[in-house]
Amino acid sequence: MNALRRTGRVAGFVLVLLAAVAMLAPWLGLPDPSAQDLGNQLAPPSGSHWFGTDSLGRDVFSRTIFGVRASCTIGLLAAAVTLVIGVTVGAIAGYFGRRVDALLMRFVDFLYGIPFICLVIFVLAVLRDHEPTLRAHGIDRSAILFMAVGATTWLTMARLVRNEVARLATLPFVEAARSLGASPARILLRHVLANAVGVILVALTLTVPSILLYEAFLSFLGLGLEPPAVSLGLLAAEGASALSPLTKPWWLIAFPGGVLALLLLALSVLGDGMRERLDEGVRGS
Repeated sequence: MNALRRTGRVAGFVLVLLAAVAMLAPWLGLPDPSAQDLGNQLAPPSGSHWFGTDSLGRDVFSRTIFGVRASCTIGLLAAAVTLVIGVTVGAIAGYFGRRVDALLMRFVDFLYGIPFICLVIFVLAVLRDHEPTLRAHGIDRSAILFMAVGATTWLTMARLVRNEVARLATLPFVEAARSLGASPARILLRHVLANAVGVILVALTLTVPSILLYEAFLSFLGLGLEPPAVSLGLLAAEGASALSPLTKPWWLIAFPGGVLALLLLALSVLGDGMRERLDEGVRGS
């Protein structure tokens, strides 16, 4: 258990470091990730280019750092959408139960039965039909992507919140609040969800890695961000397209893919650590 806590601290440190570098990227003096140097194409890693260069001579280290920035931004915003929808649906279903619970959970089951990629493509297609209007209101392609991913990854959050709210709704302090005439909205916000924060945070921590993986997968398929924007998935797709029988620039996939794997591993370990702490608190109570 102590080993898990130490691993969780290391994972937290890695996340803070990656987040700090990504957020401070514009002020770190890195090369422009879009700047081309056609005289220095597919250069291997060196002192001047730590991660080498791509087929257009762009610095892969700079592009990876900015890719972390874009992927994390999309991941966090999509997680916020997941949090709002999942907690709302789960809280209503768990608290009111019966017909409301059955209706909402059957809707969740229906969405679970649709392949994720089909659901995302459908949401992206709907949003892209209104892309000119969205751009007029300052909503760009990355915003459309995080809305699409967030709108299709809230199902697990809803189930977890529903189970926790249903458990809390039967406890004596909730019954006492009802007997005192508190409204359902007040009970949900002030009593039930306030005591479900731990479960929600753990679920959110474990959801963010899947969102980042979805973003990378969609970008790899060409459904995510479009150049000149950059993300870790887009970098992996560009690296795969650059491979050929004549040239094997391994660094184009190894470094962006390695950073993505490190990011996902740190998030997963941190989520496991938080879940273990939560389980300790439940056993202790």
